[in-house]
Amino acid sequence: MSEFYIETKSNGEVLPKKGSNSRSPYEHQKKAMANLDIINRNASYSTLIVLPTGGGKTYTAAVWLLRNAIDRKKKILWIAHRQTLLDQAAETFQNHAYSELIPSISSFRYRVVSGAPEHDRTIDIESKDNLLIISKDSIGRNLSALDKWLKGEEEIYFIVDEAHHSTAKTYRKVIDYVKSKVKNVKLIGLTATPFRTVENEQGLLARIYTDGIENGVFVHNKSGITYQISLKELINRQILSQPIIESYNTGEDYGKFIGAKDLETIQRLDILPEDLADEMVNNAVRNKFIVEKFVENKEKYGQTIVFALNRSHAIALSALFNHYGIKAGYVVSSVRDAVTGVSRSREDNNQVYEAYRKGELQVLVNVNILTEGVDLPKTQTVFLTRPTVSKILMTQMIGRALRGEKAGGTKNAYIVSFIDNGLDKIAWSNPESIFEGNNDFADSKTEYEKRDIRFIAISKIEEFAKMLNDSADTKELEKIEFTKRIPLGMYAFTYLEKSDDKTDGADVSYQVMVYDSTQKAYEQLMESLPVLFKEYGVEDEYLSKEVLSGMAERCRNTFFLGEMIPPYDEKDIINILKYYAQYEVAPVFYTFDDLDKSKIDVCVIAKYIVEQRMDPITQSEYIQKLWNDGDDNILRLFFGRQKYFYNQLNREILRITSPYLFEEDDDNVVYGKRQLEDMPLYEIGRINPQYEKELRDRAFESAKTPDGMYTCACCEKKYPNRIMLQVDHIVPMNKGGKTVPENLQVLCRFCNGEKGDT
Repeated sequence: MSEFYIETKSNGEVLPKKGSNSRSPYEHQKKAMANLDIINRNASYSTLIVLPTGGGKTYTAAVWLLRNAIDRKKKILWIAHRQTLLDQAAETFQNHAYSELIPSISSFRYRVVSGAPEHDRTIDIESKDNLLIISKDSIGRNLSALDKWLKGEEEIYFIVDEAHHSTAKTYRKVIDYVKSKVKNVKLIGLTATPFRTVENEQGLLARIYTDGIENGVFVHNKSGITYQISLKELINRQILSQPIIESYNTGEDYGKFIGAKDLETIQRLDILPEDLADEMVNNAVRNKFIVEKFVENKEKYGQTIVFALNRSHAIALSALFNHYGIKAGYVVSSVRDAVTGVSRSREDNNQVYEAYRKGELQVLVNVNILTEGVDLPKTQTVFLTRPTVSKILMTQMIGRALRGEKAGGTKNAYIVSFIDNGLDKIAWSNPESIFEGNNDFADSKTEYEKRDIRFIAISKIEEFAKMLNDSADTKELEKIEFTKRIPLGMYAFTYLEKSDDKTDGADVSYQVMVYDSTQKAYEQLMESLPVLFKEYGVEDEYLSKEVLSGMAERCRNTFFLGEMIPPYDEKDIINILKYYAQYEVAPVFYTFDDLDKSKIDVCVIAKYIVEQRMDPITQSEYIQKLWNDGDDNILRLFFGRQKYFYNQLNREILRITSPYLFEEDDDNVVYGKRQLEDMPLYEIGRINPQYEKELRDRAFESAKTPDGMYTCACCEKKYPNRIMLQVDHIVPMNKGGKTVPENLQVLCRFCNGEKGDT
């Protein structure tokens, strides 16, 4: 039987290219390589190379490694958490493998390993592979697959891409394993944002990367950085453009197209539901809005690349631009043009590229094929007409406009996002997040703090505004003063979702809003996380749904008891648990203390309007001025959409001028009654959270020993705090037991599990 083979890009042999590399490194890249030369004199080391978005981290590392590792026949292990990063690394090594860099060898072998169908598996790793590019989850699940590849090696170069994630358990496990097998490990982490996390996590990172270069001299256990340059410096050198981020709300609402079943698909695969994508593509109003924004600002925006939702969208937008007198073209992968019936080939795309380079086209529309690999230096603006959860994709799209004047590009780069209503259930990536870690980008500490607060509020702040919307039941909320309804701050963090055999692990950015009612509970939770994880015996980086559910319920029953208005959300707790499982530190808390909350207090604004006896026209003009001219756009920041602000303000004005409208109607129905003692604790909590808290507190007080410990009523083991214990009935409710103090006891989780309802 004949054997058939297909060509695969997941592994292969790279032959040196003749001649010299046409791409010369910039000064900062040369300096980074020179510093690597210095630290490389050591037999082993662990260090960071810190270059901002657009600074060329992968290019710098690959070119240096070709000369210093590949040409010396030393093996390289390159690890990352995203399949896109793996492909990018492989292509960079291939594209720059010139004979001037590797004069001593005739070829080298590479292999890309991940759970993606187009990549190899860990079982495919061969001893003769020189460059192994592998996903951290694939190798983390099968570390022994490295044994034959590492056998006999005295020295190895170990590269961690997106190295700020190195503190995650799997990364640490792989690093420790390789160090246990090879005498001299040269560990190099690549990142744009090394120290953007909490102090404890910074400490973990500093324990991994212990070596650096200061003033041209090797230092141990100091900064851990061999070379670092800021985004601001690259902009000042005109290597990168000055990013100017703008966003427009289309006014279109697509909330009805996002169901519960779609959330995980979008978050894991970055694929929009088909009906939502079709609705957006075929929405003539939305498409017209996008094109008209360019027409209104065409002199400012200059040559612009538009990232569309799909092929049909690219074709439709291109036609609409031309209809408005804007010379535009589109490039897509091979597809039959719906209008002409002619298939698009690579040659067709190349002709469009060339016309754009020559300035014959003002706008170039594409789907995702312009994220890398095509040189279009005069691009000044990118239009982001599709939402994405992928930080990698967002970085690549933004990068198309970041080439500065010294690099043949432009002084300013406009990053223009188009935002739709109703899609806020998803933690979308946003342009601000790409520059999140560049702490010195702002001109002063104050400006940085303001920018950072604006960033962390972007995807979550509408939670506050929606709570105030008059379409919701706000009676209980309105009993407390308005300033206590304003969040005190938020926990903001990023963790990695688990990858599997079909999907790539994704960065998940999450924010937890904290109010006056929940502040103490969250503080207690953060302090108790180590104890909680120790009790559950959790060591895995990724927790099962069952474990997360059980731990979240324990957190609720321990910390989030009593009246909490606004209330906490269980999914916030679950995301905090996911983060802690990976990094073993509590997420960072950002406070809003520096913001003047009186400027968003609609009660104060409403009172002023009434006292001034404003007529409708004057009132409308005043409100519009507040919305447009507020200090730092604080109203927009906290209310998100104008309608939320208007609705709440009008409600407060009516409360002052027509209080009778808010009087409760007489109830003409007398309902039956059920005693609380006949209900389980969690049901009591729904009706009277304060009484549930009192019952639990009394049970714990009865179990408290003179030395402040708590005793399990069954095994009599003592515990230092409540997180390890549960309140349970002595006589089960299904046997006539009541939820009353004398029938409640405190049990440890293990005794309660064995007891059941017997």
